[in-house]
Amino acid sequence: MVSPVLDNIMERPVKHGSSERVIPILGVPCDAVSAFIKYLYDSMCTEEQMEKYGIHLLVLSHVYLVPQLKQRCSRGVSQRLTVENVVDVLQLARLCDAPDLYLKCLKQVTARFKAVEQTEGWKFMQEHDPWLELHILRFMDEAESRKKRRWRQRKEQRLYLQLSDGLECLEHICREGCTTVGPYDVETAKKPSPCDKYATCQGVQMLIKHLVLCKRRASGVGCCRCNRMWQLLRLHSSICDHPDSCRVPLCSTTENGGGCEVEAACEEGLLGQSYVIAVSTQEKERGGAEGNNGQNCQCIENLQIILSFHGK
Repeated sequence: MVSPVLDNIMERPVKHGSSERVIPILGVPCDAVSAFIKYLYDSMCTEEQMEKYGIHLLVLSHVYLVPQLKQRCSRGVSQRLTVENVVDVLQLARLCDAPDLYLKCLKQVTARFKAVEQTEGWKFMQEHDPWLELHILRFMDEAESRKKRRWRQRKEQRLYLQLSDGLECLEHICREGCTTVGPYDVETAKKPSPCDKYATCQGVQMLIKHLVLCKRRASGVGCCRCNRMWQLLRLHSSICDHPDSCRVPLCSTTENGGGCEVEAACEEGLLGQSYVIAVSTQEKERGGAEGNNGQNCQCIENLQIILSFHGK
């Protein structure tokens, strides 16, 4: 027999010498008992029986230890959850030790809480089982926290991917050149649009051009776009594995310290040996007039020696 409980009952000695053996199964409809006994013999349970007696069969399978039927009933009942019965099924799943069904009910309550809390089942549970209500509310709070945490992690991941693309694009421009920006000794592609290799290539090129020609920085006023480019250069220098051979402007100097090393390298002409930039006479004069705008500004100005505009 599939049920060890019924098997033990059948093996008990008959009292008073009677040959009749009666096993009372109470608390469920007779048709549900018939469906249960039928399953014990042929291991079959139709969808119609599951529709009518799924909850009753779940109880019987738990009481008489029929794990196959219990698993089948858990799946069947979970597929038929509604706003009206989800609280009742939740309590039953807890009593019958059906964790999969219990979790499915919790998620259903969380997803449709506004409607569920208006049902009679929820109001009855509030009055007679406040601990279960507290458990449900805690589960909902944890679910909301997990949702916010996943959203924050996805946001951070997108930021990391954007930074990674920006750094790769910066190396690509300084090493190979792209459209109108690149090192003087490498001929860049003669096409108006940036390459398709990096989605942020055009944005980085615009930052580079802006950094060199920014009027706000020249007048001593802070510029968020210049600061963004400077932060990108510093971030690259902090993770670069080969600063000595790196072609990104100021990579080795920003990694090692500050404007003093950069300024000294520029005065000695070391940076100008590898890179050149074509700037207008007005920009050169402006660059000479703003030499005392601070250490950070001096470092940014030195980029004019390193980068090269091709064409315009």
